[in-house]
Amino acid sequence: MNHQNRLAADHESILAIAEQDLRQLDGARLFITGGTGFIGTWLLESLVWAVNALQLDVKIDVLTRDPDSFRRREPHLGNEPIIQLLRGDVRTPFPVEERPDVIIHAATPASAAINLQNPALMVDTIIDGMRNVLSLAADCDRPRLLFTSSGAVYGQQPPSLSHVPEGFTGGPDPLKPGNAYHEGKRIAELLAGIHSAAGLADVVVARIYALLGPRLPLDIHFAAGNFIRDALAGGPIIVNGDGTPFRSYLYVSDLMVWLFGLLARGTSGSAYNVGSEEAINIASLARTVAEVVDPDVSVNIMGVPTPDQLAARYVPDCTLAHRELGLEQCVDIREGIRRTAAWSRGTT
Repeated sequence: MNHQNRLAADHESILAIAEQDLRQLDGARLFITGGTGFIGTWLLESLVWAVNALQLDVKIDVLTRDPDSFRRREPHLGNEPIIQLLRGDVRTPFPVEERPDVIIHAATPASAAINLQNPALMVDTIIDGMRNVLSLAADCDRPRLLFTSSGAVYGQQPPSLSHVPEGFTGGPDPLKPGNAYHEGKRIAELLAGIHSAAGLADVVVARIYALLGPRLPLDIHFAAGNFIRDALAGGPIIVNGDGTPFRSYLYVSDLMVWLFGLLARGTSGSAYNVGSEEAINIASLARTVAEVVDPDVSVNIMGVPTPDQLAARYVPDCTLAHRELGLEQCVDIREGIRRTAAWSRGTT
């Protein structure tokens, strides 16, 4: 069974909710950076599905450092007629032949290793990428620009604050190299805001939180992915800390609906939190993964909670997206875990 057939239910649910937003892309040429990553690949698949289902006229240019590798990994996308793969790097000027109507800037090295080992490279990649995207936008006729940022721009969430709204004025410590990703995203948002205010681009920002879904990497720094990997391997699920920090997880089909909603209807010059508001601590997440994936798997929590210490949190307040755009979470965390694990084990 090919990838699209395995994901048909997800694509149909995206289409059912986001059809009107997707129809606004009819006749458009899109330019996408980061199109071969987790979020980018989902964007391409969702767009191809919508184009076929709704008979839309859409062309997509995708910037990638290695088109041949992407064609081998995702041949149904790499050889799709509406997609043109452009060899290039986000850090250098883009080899664009036709001016786009819409730009989706989703390229970021989401690597904890780079962030720790070479923070200067992390910052340079994010900022240079945004500069090049904005340079392209300035050469076009004020294109719509969706930037996939991160909840990391808020810095450490105060433990006493249950959910972080867009108006939160905190930020990461700029003197800590480990905050390179966080600060890079903040500066990229600032650059986008400057160009938006100058009328050079029609910018909307998605501050994305933690995710679940098919293609989620299971072997890097994502706790949910690590726990699913451990459960699929027969366990035990290892929680390296004390299990008290709170996170929340949005399933990727919901993410697509939200991104298409922001792209079509988000207020120009604004940022929106994109994520689930259903907080769960890491220990409970591990136990939930075990219950959903393999109830026989044990959970080992390596740390011990500090008495009388409030738990760390990384949970968004998405009231703005709910109120302005009518965006809601449709897939709960248990179902999101089930679908992610099913994909990873090769079932549906």
